[in-house]
Amino acid sequence: MPTTYPRDRFDDVPRQSARVGAHRAEQPRAPRRVVLLWAALATVLLTIAGILAFLVLSQRVDIVPGQQSPVPQSTVSPIVDPTYTVLVLNGTGSQGVAEEVAAELVAAGWSDDMVLPSESSATDFPATTVYYASPEEEAVALAIAQAIGGARVALSDQYQSPPDPALKEITVVAGLDRVSAG
Repeated sequence: MPTTYPRDRFDDVPRQSARVGAHRAEQPRAPRRVVLLWAALATVLLTIAGILAFLVLSQRVDIVPGQQSPVPQSTVSPIVDPTYTVLVLNGTGSQGVAEEVAAELVAAGWSDDMVLPSESSATDFPATTVYYASPEEEAVALAIAQAIGGARVALSDQYQSPPDPALKEITVVAGLDRVSAG
């Protein structure tokens, strides 16, 4: 390989320090802190936008107020029906709570022999609840709840009466709210 090259016309070009031709100036570099700040801001905004989009698409948040469906209100009116047997269970550790509830029901129109106070196996039942087994019994359950000064009403087959259709029974479990209320 040759170490010397023949001379050509480019060897005679003078070396200039100034540029010749079209050159673009370098863009000044932004400080790293500014770049990191913009990147962090963009990350936060995109994360918030993603979370909001997820909530809207999963229908957990409505972006247009006033289009919520109305909560159905109970249209059942309370009916006192003394033909129902009312089993009153004491769900507290205090003595006499079931008898107090039974006395309130007798005062509201149920006969003494149709209200049966008894003790429950649970002694820490939180809230007084009237349980009814079928939707047709809701009106009577609401009347019982009103007669004892307000109680929760729940459709449940947990305390369902025997399968005899002639026997109509509703169960009231007196809870700790009766003891603390005095």
